[in-house]
Amino acid sequence: MPEPTIHFDDGAAYEQMMGVWSRSAGGIFLDWLAPPAGLRWIDIGCGNGAFTELLVERCSPVEVQGIDPSAEQLAFARTRPAARVAEFRQGDAMALPFADGSFDAAVMALVLVFVPDPAKGVSEMVRVVVPGGAVVTYMWDMLGGGFPLDPIYNEMKAMGIAATRPPRLDASRMEALQDLWRGAGLQDVQTREITVQRTFSGFDEFWAISLKSPAIRPAVAAMKPADVETLIARVRARLPADADGRITYSARAHAIRGRRPG
Repeated sequence: MPEPTIHFDDGAAYEQMMGVWSRSAGGIFLDWLAPPAGLRWIDIGCGNGAFTELLVERCSPVEVQGIDPSAEQLAFARTRPAARVAEFRQGDAMALPFADGSFDAAVMALVLVFVPDPAKGVSEMVRVVVPGGAVVTYMWDMLGGGFPLDPIYNEMKAMGIAATRPPRLDASRMEALQDLWRGAGLQDVQTREITVQRTFSGFDEFWAISLKSPAIRPAVAAMKPADVETLIARVRARLPADADGRITYSARAHAIRGRRPG
C-alpha cells in the first residue's frame, strides 16, 4: 500500500496556517542572502505564493517563475499582487520545465522534505541557474523540534495517534543540507539557523488555524471526541498563555546557500 501523502489543496487555508510563518522566516532569509535587484528567479514549490510575494516586494526581480504541483495553491498565488511580475505554473521539482541556465537564482522555501529525491531536486536547481548563480533554501528543522506544528504533532505521537508527515524529513537536518549542496558541486556554501515567533490571540485561534493543516485535520477528524478533548488539553498545557490570553511560541528553520561553479 502506498504511503499517505499530504495534499495542499486550499491556498487560503495554507495562508493562515503556514503562510504567516513562511514570510517571517523568509524575510530573515532574504536579509541574509542580500541579493541584488534585477535577477531572474525560480521559486520551486512556490505553493500559494507566500515567499514569491516576498521576492517581488523586496528583491525587484526582472522575472520570477513559480512552480508547484498543486493547481489549487497556484490559483491562490495568481490572486496575489506578486502576479504582476511572477508567472505561476504546475511543475515537478525533479523535472523543471526550463532550459539550462535560465535563471540567476533558484530557491525552495519550505519544500525540500516534500521532494521524493532531494538530491535530484537540488541538481535541477543547479541545472537551471547560470554559472555563478545562487542555489538557496530554508526548511523547518523537522527532526529537531523546529516545526511550527510540533506542539500538536508531539502530543499526537505521545498518544499513539499517527498523522502524515512529509516523505523526506531527514533532508531538513543541517548536515543533510550541507551534504546535498556539496554533493551537487556547489561552491561558497554557507548555512544559518533562522528562529521566528508567532503570537495568537488565544488557544482557540491557534487550534482553529492549526487544524487547517492538510495533515493534522484528517487525523483529528478520525479521532474519538474524547481523544480530541484529551489532545486539546495536552497541547494547551504545552502553550501557556500570557496575562491577556495570548500564546507566543517559536519555530526554527535551517537555511543554506551556494553558487554554481562559474
